[in-house]
Amino acid sequence: MTKLKVGVAGAGVFGNYHAQKAAASVHTDLIGVYDIDLPRATRIAEQFGAKGFDDYAAFLEACEAVVIAVPATWHEPLARQAIEAHRHVLCEKPLALTGKAARFLADEAAAHGRILQVGHQERFVAKAMGVLAIEETPLLLESVRSGPPAPDNRAGDVSVIWDLMIHDLDLAAMMLGNEFTGVSATGRRVHSAHIDEATAEFTYAAGGKARLTASRAASERQRSMHVVYPSGEIAIDFLTRKVENSTPYEIKVDISAELPDPLGAADEGFYAACLGLARSPVPAHGTVGAVAMAEAAEAAVLAKIDA
Repeated sequence: MTKLKVGVAGAGVFGNYHAQKAAASVHTDLIGVYDIDLPRATRIAEQFGAKGFDDYAAFLEACEAVVIAVPATWHEPLARQAIEAHRHVLCEKPLALTGKAARFLADEAAAHGRILQVGHQERFVAKAMGVLAIEETPLLLESVRSGPPAPDNRAGDVSVIWDLMIHDLDLAAMMLGNEFTGVSATGRRVHSAHIDEATAEFTYAAGGKARLTASRAASERQRSMHVVYPSGEIAIDFLTRKVENSTPYEIKVDISAELPDPLGAADEGFYAACLGLARSPVPAHGTVGAVAMAEAAEAAVLAKIDA
């Protein structure tokens, strides 16, 4: 069986996770780990018999496909360089920090005949629960994704909108459509130079509304979603695994048997797409809407707090 030569860009927490997946998969050979901190890249790579790189061009030359798990501000330039080198790319979310840039990357990958997948693992969770199988368009979607600051200041290079809210923006785009007709948002800086708490409300061409809250300055973790459909309502507490459901649709909260490892499922889907065995489960063009929403929400918040 032909194996895909995979490299991981980024030697942080998520880079380590992705390296583990590539090293363990029957479909791949982990070739190397890239990071500007060569000793750190080498430490991770050598655990799996791979090589550490601090030269990105040399790293790309050694691989057929790359997983980009670096700070968000570097997603776009590293993905662009990889695509120009005719490499398949799995890029952690967000794909880019503007809708225009995300669309450009998606178009470039398609033009080069390369797979460009985005790390929206929450899609796998929502699909396994049955949420994405509901054919009705929501009248209202509300979500809360909050928790204390990350101890290592992970994702401190961007706001909470790009760090956490992007997950729910992606689900909102899938459920309500990419064409939002209006946005209003509030937020504040708490412990970083970026927005650490935000609430954004979107209206959509299809007639629904999404109200999304994200915080990385909360005292306790909260992860919930409330969706109102014409046929009823669904309220999900992802932490306590409780569901209130008045719709005719079945929603499963315990999905451990079907989806024990969302990150692993996403990575395996990427490998299969690169090898021509399946279609990518999260193609880049389908994630541009969430990027555009995040860009609009951030602009709306900054317009208020920097006025």
